Amino acid sequence: MGKGKKGGKRMTKKQLADVLTSFFTTQPNETFTFKQIFRALHLDTHPLKMLALDTMEEMAWDDFLSKVDDHSYRLNTKGQVQEGVFRRKSNGKNSFLPDDGGKPVFVAERNSMFALDGDRVRVSFMARRRNHIKEAMVTDILARARDTFVGKLQVERDFAFLITESNVFVHDIMVPKKKLKGGQTGDKAVVKITQWPSKESKNIVGEVIDVLGKTGENNVEMHAILAQYGLPYKYPKHVEDAANQISAEITPQDIAEREDFREVCTFTIDPKDAKDFDDALSIREVSKGLWEVGVHIADVSHYVKEGSIIDREAQKRATSVYLVDRTIPMLPERLCNFICSLRPDEDKLCYSTIFVMDENADVKSWRLVHTIIRSNRRFAYEEAQAILEANGVKDGTGEPAPPAPKGGYQGEFATELVMLDRLAKKMRAARFANGAVKFDREELHFDIDEKGKPVRCYFKVSKDANKLIEEFMLLANRTVAESIGRVKKGQKAKTLPYRIHDSPDPAKLENLREFVVKFGYRLKTAGTKGAISRSLNALMEESAGRREQKLIETVALRAMMKAKYSVHNIGHYGLAFEYYTHFTSPIRRYPDTMVHRLLTRYQQGGRSANREHYEELCEHSSDMEQTAQYAERDSIKYKMVEFMGDKIGEEFEAHISGIQSYGIYCEIDENHCEGMVPMHDLDDDYYEFDERNYCLVGRRRHHKYQLGDPIRIKVARANVEKRQLDFTLVK
Repeated sequence: MGKGKKGGKRMTKKQLADVLTSFFTTQPNETFTFKQIFRALHLDTHPLKMLALDTMEEMAWDDFLSKVDDHSYRLNTKGQVQEGVFRRKSNGKNSFLPDDGGKPVFVAERNSMFALDGDRVRVSFMARRRNHIKEAMVTDILARARDTFVGKLQVERDFAFLITESNVFVHDIMVPKKKLKGGQTGDKAVVKITQWPSKESKNIVGEVIDVLGKTGENNVEMHAILAQYGLPYKYPKHVEDAANQISAEITPQDIAEREDFREVCTFTIDPKDAKDFDDALSIREVSKGLWEVGVHIADVSHYVKEGSIIDREAQKRATSVYLVDRTIPMLPERLCNFICSLRPDEDKLCYSTIFVMDENADVKSWRLVHTIIRSNRRFAYEEAQAILEANGVKDGTGEPAPPAPKGGYQGEFATELVMLDRLAKKMRAARFANGAVKFDREELHFDIDEKGKPVRCYFKVSKDANKLIEEFMLLANRTVAESIGRVKKGQKAKTLPYRIHDSPDPAKLENLREFVVKFGYRLKTAGTKGAISRSLNALMEESAGRREQKLIETVALRAMMKAKYSVHNIGHYGLAFEYYTHFTSPIRRYPDTMVHRLLTRYQQGGRSANREHYEELCEHSSDMEQTAQYAERDSIKYKMVEFMGDKIGEEFEAHISGIQSYGIYCEIDENHCEGMVPMHDLDDDYYEFDERNYCLVGRRRHHKYQLGDPIRIKVARANVEKRQLDFTLVK
């Protein structure tokens, strides 16, 4: 037992515990570091400090104190009963996530009350056993996250079952035979739960609400992915009927109320398979060295009125969903691909930001106006890129194009494209100089045949034509956000949905710093936002082309927060913008439609909108964006496994792209398909998972598997149904 003095006497452990109890209970909302505690309580000898640390550890164990981080504590004021979200894992390691953002708490299966992933629950914390982790017991299920599930039907003599792929249930869902809706064994179906487990019966009972079709068929599997995430896979007929009633006619009054850009050089640049063109660029020289650039956005809110049938459906969907082989649009096809789409040689209504810029891309003036335009040309990114390169633009260099040769630039609208590229590169350079984070992530793409089968798999890299469009969209989004958010001192900004992005997680950033030091890199984790982001960019540039590049990018991305929508502006860290919104894609994103309506309202002198209402819409839009991303990711996984299905037994060069306690993920160098080598295949040693350093280390032979390591694999299994690709190592 350590010894100290208290008023001339030695302090016992019990006395010290009493002193600590009094110290924390009189300051219940404060967090204290070890140094602050030692100083405040005059614990100035080493044995006394050690005794205090032991005592506080025990007090945290007993839930009297909360451990904030490795060096600080606060009084635990949360109580033994809390509410939050239940997270179910197929390996039985379920957890409870408290509403206050505290650390996850383990929930054993026997204490789960059959709660499902995402359910809102109330728990009570269990008495802590010495040397055991903290555990919680579910006492109430407050709200079910979902009540429909997708799976494969198995029809028996007396009963049928729905077998779900994600192992979310302890038991399969029972379906009475009269509730099968014609479904047969092997069919994919959507089932709605009619009876949840209870003390009386552990069975889950449901009824089929839709039979998707035979397992393995492309359409069926794509619909199953959408249904699994509660996303629609059909467009409601009554909404399509309402869209078909909308007139595409542009009246003389429409034209009179708008600025006419039909005679100005205008074009769209989009992916080659796109049909919903929601942005166009116009450019003309207004005087020597001054250029007027128009960013023209489809005027969706002119056609889709707030509260209408179409608007309610768009609000619910909140986003278009882009699976590998199809788009599930937010708006009915008549609107998104015809009336609103900025198709060439057709008069279209737009909401536009018009910028007057000098040759350094400095904006001299700008205006926000409703316009009518007529696109002269529809470019695919590849076509615009070819024209830029044919005129001396060296992609990826960041250098503006050389001056025009005597005969002028070659190609349709080449002069305009080259000028826009030059301005975009100046804006891009300024953005990075201002502290924007540079993550040029590659996207996996597939070439698909007419039956939906992938015939080629490759990474799509963003080139200058893509970056040109990106910069002008960023400019428009930022400028309209500033016009509302930046107000004079003492004035209150009007309500607007912002696109916000918080600073990186400090603990994860510190992990990244400690991690990259091992490769000889340095990273700043303290200082201004700009200093940290510039240090991150320097790290990306230094590691570019090296073996550890992807590994460092992966770890750096994990330190980043997710961007989301909110009426409470905190700026956008990744772009280094104080004000940013989404204005440029109202055909495929609902927040952009909200922004259009509010900007129009404010231009007409309207009062600020209800902040709480718009915050709810922002939260819904953020949730739906994430759900859509999950579905998109699953469709990529499905096509990846399908693509590799006829390559069983073949060997490939690969590299380690991810490490988990249950195995190593490997990405094939040739086609970028990713699969997993399960842990049980690493049978030459007992491997331990080093989470901090992203590696597996053999206990006896000390062989190490680390992110980024080159590796040779053989394709072992391709399970399309589970969207799972298994590899084995080639020794």
